[in-house]
Amino acid sequence: MTLPTGLTPGVWLLDMSHSEIGFTVRHAGISKVRGRFTDASAEARVRESLADASLHATVKTASFDSGDANRDGHVKGADFFDVEEYPEMTFRATSAEGDGEDYTLTGDLTIRGITKPVELEVEFTGVAV
Repeated sequence: MTLPTGLTPGVWLLDMSHSEIGFTVRHAGISKVRGRFTDASAEARVRESLADASLHATVKTASFDSGDANRDGHVKGADFFDVEEYPEMTFRATSAEGDGEDYTLTGDLTIRGITKPVELEVEFTGVAV
């Protein structure tokens, strides 16, 4: 799989001032809640082929922001993220598929010490050096 335009082999770090880790989840089965995490770090090791690349990301769970202070407080509490006990969640990609701007990263997501396989949709909009 070829690399996205502008992405060259090497080590790339996430720049949170120009990036966003967003999410959309269903709430009560009838509406969607959109939000983001505002504090994260990530390192991508890119090789000649995207199939040989690796990615590891760490997200600070206390940076959860859905735009509703009451909901955010509940999600950060013991019922969900339990940010006091589990201040970080991690993602380690095991494969990538896609082209252009749209990619699917398959990997292992660890939240509250529990690791599960997931697929994450990623939009690559370019690089700045």
